[in-house]
Amino acid sequence: MSFLTDKNILLGISGGIAAYKSAELVRLLRKQGANVRICMTASAQHFITPLTLQALSGNAVHTELLDPAAELGMGHIELARWADFILIAPATANVLAKLTWGLADDLLTTVCLASKAPLLVAPAMNQQMWKNPATQHNTRTLGERGVRVFGPAAGEQACGDTGPGRMLEPYQLVDALEECCATSQLLKGQRVLLTAGPTREAIDPVRFLTNRSSGKMGYAVAQAAAQMGAEVMLVSGHVALECPPGVQRIITESAADMLQATCEQAKQADLFIATAAVADYTPVEVAGHKIKKNAETLSLGMKRTTDILATIKREYPHLFTVGFAAETHDLMNYARDKLERKGLDMIAANSVANGKAFDQSTNALEVVWRDGHTSLPEMDKHVLAHELLKIIATQYHARKLATS
Repeated sequence: MSFLTDKNILLGISGGIAAYKSAELVRLLRKQGANVRICMTASAQHFITPLTLQALSGNAVHTELLDPAAELGMGHIELARWADFILIAPATANVLAKLTWGLADDLLTTVCLASKAPLLVAPAMNQQMWKNPATQHNTRTLGERGVRVFGPAAGEQACGDTGPGRMLEPYQLVDALEECCATSQLLKGQRVLLTAGPTREAIDPVRFLTNRSSGKMGYAVAQAAAQMGAEVMLVSGHVALECPPGVQRIITESAADMLQATCEQAKQADLFIATAAVADYTPVEVAGHKIKKNAETLSLGMKRTTDILATIKREYPHLFTVGFAAETHDLMNYARDKLERKGLDMIAANSVANGKAFDQSTNALEVVWRDGHTSLPEMDKHVLAHELLKIIATQYHARKLATS
């Protein structure tokens, strides 16, 4: 049976030539057992008629925000609540911009703002419009907020250009939506605890020691876990990132603070994923006043911090525990050593040599467990997080099955 069976799919159609493919998309979604309702922009109706889509979907097509009959029952809110998933295909550059900036000047964008349903977009536009920095910025921003972006593909375009910007074919979108439905159940009901970002170790009241971690990878993993149905608690250092939708967050300062918060939250967790870049050392003494620039050199006495990952695994052995290892050399050797030494269930290792990974939108991982290993090539961190969580979920459920 298809994962789309009995799912409520709201298909948004915006004004591009690729709208002609929407008829086939509706047919394929219905064939997979999905309930389909359609919301069209005014521009979309110049390319394909509501009557055609009504016949294919078996439902009235929604086109007007201020339709007196529909709004008598707050129609746009009802539509927003009805949807299990919202797929906009085609998604024009204009619609992507509206979604990025939170505009709600038509029915489609209003429903998107009013709905808790996962939002999926299939971009379709001229290749130069797709490459424009504004469109690229908008697409990245939507991805960071948890919007899944399917495509675009490259090839010949209606305008005569060749390049990226073609909407994926209907069968490809159905496959992508099917996978989203499947992955949304992978961690359903599981309580996932994550650490992310850097710690700050105080030297005096105004200075601290830290590292280059941006927290982007950890936040992407937290977001992916929430999208897979997990209850997610994120214990984070100070970062310039918003808390992902559906995630609870605690902000901590030092390694000691992060340890305390993590130990407290671990009592209720099923999985623990430690992506944080925790300081290995902290000053022996913190000056009570700002240290003045009096001497040519300054020496700081340093002491080891408590290992959060090892502590959690030791005190909460039932937790399926995943560590991260950022290394500049001998990546696999250090990863396997850390896996064995700390008794972890899995470790995700990445190279940070030559400025890789830190504060960037892409990353690559070597994922290692006791009797297996897989490589995830460089890709956007949000896509990478989903691929990593699929592996983690598979191993987690296999262990549960083996111990039940």
